[in-house]
Amino acid sequence: MSIESRSIQQTNFQLKGQSKFYRGKVRDVYTIDDQYLVMLASDRISAFDHVLPRPIPYKGQVLNQIAARFLEATKDIVPNWVMNVPDPNVTIGLKCETFPIEMVIRGYLTGHAWRTYKSGKRILCGVTLPEGMKEHDRFPSPIITPTTKAMIGHDEDISREEILAQGLVSEEDYIQLEKYSQALFQRGTELAKERGLILVDTKYEFGKANEKIYLIDEIHTPDSSRYFYLDGYEDRQAADEKQKQLSKEFVREWLMENGFQGKEGQEMPVMPDDFVNSVSERYIELYEIIIGEKFHKADTAQVQERARQNIEAALAEL
Repeated sequence: MSIESRSIQQTNFQLKGQSKFYRGKVRDVYTIDDQYLVMLASDRISAFDHVLPRPIPYKGQVLNQIAARFLEATKDIVPNWVMNVPDPNVTIGLKCETFPIEMVIRGYLTGHAWRTYKSGKRILCGVTLPEGMKEHDRFPSPIITPTTKAMIGHDEDISREEILAQGLVSEEDYIQLEKYSQALFQRGTELAKERGLILVDTKYEFGKANEKIYLIDEIHTPDSSRYFYLDGYEDRQAADEKQKQLSKEFVREWLMENGFQGKEGQEMPVMPDDFVNSVSERYIELYEIIIGEKFHKADTAQVQERARQNIEAALAEL
């Protein structure tokens, strides 16, 4: 079987009660009766804000099952949107009115925070960064650096003060979002440590239904979070060496090696079969390290039909 035939590149289901459909970079989202969301994690992969032309077998299953596991492990902190996970690639849950910001929380001076710091700036999203830090150093305590949620293009940094001044979120709700984000990051840090990992930074999305705040979308997946390996972290920092990361950074590196960084005029390279299969194996490896259990590949012989039937059976029980 070809890679494409055993992957979910995109779906076009017509579901009972379907009132809206949205296709994101990775997920296909169906709104049912304006009350529920069917979120299907496809096998699409994105980098540099572009969706790559070929799917990655089992990637959607990996992301959906990691998210389901961590949403279950944090529901004592904050209620979440999940009602049912009827298929390896699918989650069904409550439709919420989404807050127009993402709560990005960082434990380390890495990525965008480091690039900002390196440029000489010491304020990020209204947060003052300490002097004398180097790349991948740990912050004295985790910082929250929110972004706006862009439908098209890049999310933009925004401060707490700007969020409140623009009325994007009420002060009462924003204070609660900060508390939830800190508690979720603390739990995520503890769970990562058990697996020999460091949760470096991540993002959380929240919504409201019936005046109640819910955690929505995915959490602590390798697509929404950055992990370092705990073993050797201190030694690598002391020696000014690169940290060993658990993320999809290897895909970005392959693209850069092949002349693509998402810039205008650049042609996106097409991944050969052997590289696609290696990316699939890497995602499965990420799952097994993060979750600490063997990954069980779902049957992909009729993968779209499997997903559709499981969704329809679950919706019939709502």
